[in-house]
Amino acid sequence: MAAAHPRTSSEGQVPVVRDLLVHLDRSAGRLGTQVRTGLRDAVRSGRLPAGFRMPSTRALAQSLGVSRGMVVDAYEQLVAEGYLTSRHGSGTQVTSACAAPQPADSPATSPVVPITHDLKPGVPDLSTFPRGPWLAATRHVLSTAPHTAFGYPGPSGAPELRSALTDYLGRVRAAQVRPEHIVVVNGVAQGLSLVSQALRRMGRGVLAVEDPSSNRQRGIFDTHGLELAYAPTDSEGIDVAALARTGARAVLVTPAHQYPTGVVLSPSRRAELIAWARASDALIVEDDYDAEFRYDRDPVGCLQGLAPDRVVHLGSTSKALAPGMRLGWAALPAAMIERIHDLKTHADLGSPVLAQLTLVRMLETGGYDRHLRAMRAHYRARRDAVVEAIAEHLPAARVRGIAAGLHLCVELPPGTDESATVIRARALGLRIEPLTPMRVLTPGPPSVIIGYATLSPDRLRAAVRLLARSVLP
Repeated sequence: MAAAHPRTSSEGQVPVVRDLLVHLDRSAGRLGTQVRTGLRDAVRSGRLPAGFRMPSTRALAQSLGVSRGMVVDAYEQLVAEGYLTSRHGSGTQVTSACAAPQPADSPATSPVVPITHDLKPGVPDLSTFPRGPWLAATRHVLSTAPHTAFGYPGPSGAPELRSALTDYLGRVRAAQVRPEHIVVVNGVAQGLSLVSQALRRMGRGVLAVEDPSSNRQRGIFDTHGLELAYAPTDSEGIDVAALARTGARAVLVTPAHQYPTGVVLSPSRRAELIAWARASDALIVEDDYDAEFRYDRDPVGCLQGLAPDRVVHLGSTSKALAPGMRLGWAALPAAMIERIHDLKTHADLGSPVLAQLTLVRMLETGGYDRHLRAMRAHYRARRDAVVEAIAEHLPAARVRGIAAGLHLCVELPPGTDESATVIRARALGLRIEPLTPMRVLTPGPPSVIIGYATLSPDRLRAAVRLLARSVLP
């Protein structure tokens, strides 16, 4: 049966009608399955080309003589599988990732494949930002704060926020910190920038980092003239003996959920790392980037709580709320406070005060804690969907780093070509991060990093199916 589909012409006035043929055998029953199968086959065969705008569910249901619910279910299933994409105001279209390839001489062929399943790690679900509580907190601040609160906040941040963060970090991260040891920063990136400058001025020009580690942060260190040394990580975290051999007197670590492998720094390695810092007169820079999200293990306290005189603790609201807030903090050893204070003064005279005071209100009323509890359940459901889908579609893969955070590491089956797999995934509209570019000294098995925060469980399962299709020997 055929459905007529009106489309506006390039002039925007003349309607163009497209037909959509779906064969149904009413004697065979299971019409809903037939609708899904017919549409799926039409995309695979190329009868429905990339970018084809599908009829409305109501129009197609009337044309086929079936219930609208059957068509809605079919569309939703094919969206989940990646064959269709649906955007508010734009209707439902066939995705480029799953449409059949066009002939080489076709003028419609395009080398650019849109990403329909973006698994970029480190990105939270921005749709869950607590707009209502944040708005209520902002209104409260605007109606109660004195006029003087909106002057320059001071380079270390609003006193109210530094006090609230002292309570929060002590309660949630087992930190040992006083308000005068906290400097409010514009996210962890600015914190790393300030610390890098301070290390140079303190004569600590070599910074050790974990191998593998995020290559996005290396530009910050290079900008400020730091030389990088690399210490390998294993199933317990950073190799402290290898770290000692680098001769560095400062190290950046991600102990709660190592990036990118997801390993948690073991208790014995924590003790070794702190002992190294004391024996070497060294500093530990702790990036506590997503420690709020834990699922299958007990909370792990921050390193700063074990050695506040040796650890710079960096945190932010980027994962808990949104990176666009540019709201973070640095809990500092006493020896670094004045230096970081001065650097922050010269950088920007202090971070925006309204957001700081709003966060204070969120912390004081419990709104921030309630949001985090809700998000743990939200992200756990998505993590579970990914893990279960990998077990079903890539049973030879090994999944690591699932106990916490917003990403996991997938060790691909032995013999897999990691680079070819990533390229193939991109051609299918799937974005994944290869692990090899994050390694410098230590080789390892072919692996990819998956961020699971931004997609629904159904779309995550569809993404894993695309990943399974992408794995190449």
